[in-house]
Amino acid sequence: MARTLGDIAPKDIDRLPRGGPDASCLDRLLEPGRFGYLDRGTDGPGLAERKRNVLRTLQWVGAGAERFAAIVLDAVAEVADPLILELDAGDGALSRLLLDWHPGARVTVTDLDDATVEALAAGELGRHPRAEVRAMDATAIDAADGEFDLAVMALSFHLLPPPAAAQALAEGTRVADKLVIIDPPRPPAPVAALQVAALSPLTPVLGFVRDGLAAGLRSYSRSALRALAAHADPTITLRVRHLPPLGPQVVIATRRPADGSAGAASRRPES
Repeated sequence: MARTLGDIAPKDIDRLPRGGPDASCLDRLLEPGRFGYLDRGTDGPGLAERKRNVLRTLQWVGAGAERFAAIVLDAVAEVADPLILELDAGDGALSRLLLDWHPGARVTVTDLDDATVEALAAGELGRHPRAEVRAMDATAIDAADGEFDLAVMALSFHLLPPPAAAQALAEGTRVADKLVIIDPPRPPAPVAALQVAALSPLTPVLGFVRDGLAAGLRSYSRSALRALAAHADPTITLRVRHLPPLGPQVVIATRRPADGSAGAASRRPES
């Protein structure tokens, strides 16, 4: 019998299938282990360049940072001068576009990797008057409650195992009025099985094929996202949509503060 959202106990969250508590046997069998170049903690000769190549490929498949920036700015269209937090920023392409496209936006650009943060700080973002570059973990965000209008994670949420993913949901919705997650779409299990059969012979020599295949299989389904949100905080609500054609999965997570207070924009002191 398939498990429902209400069956997931806190102690079981680390075993939550990426396809959700109601995932089929085939879906569970297809879930890959840790073998992607973009996984946290990977290191070794040449891996930094491989990571950059894989990230560029995933961005191209999802129409890139331009599409992601449009999603983010649409989510804060009602805020005159939004405060935005980018988590796991990577090369910073999304943050640079947000600053270019919105003359009033202020962006805090963060990543877990110290070398990445150093590179961001030494580049254009480090010199931008409306940007701040910081080292930060998406599962333990060093910011006050409601400090930002929006937090965004692009192409990185699927890299988190379920306990860390739930914590990122809790933290992102704590420090920001909205948390936007942009990730590769999760294919239906029969489609994923065909992809694995067709593309597996290429994975030993083409890293971007390996990671692209793994990214889809490791993306969380709608039911898995709801289970993660319920575990993180019962007050979190999710809106999940897929952008055609073959576009990314977009999740907007929000929660109402327990005291009923308004969002970051209304708490900001008037200039």
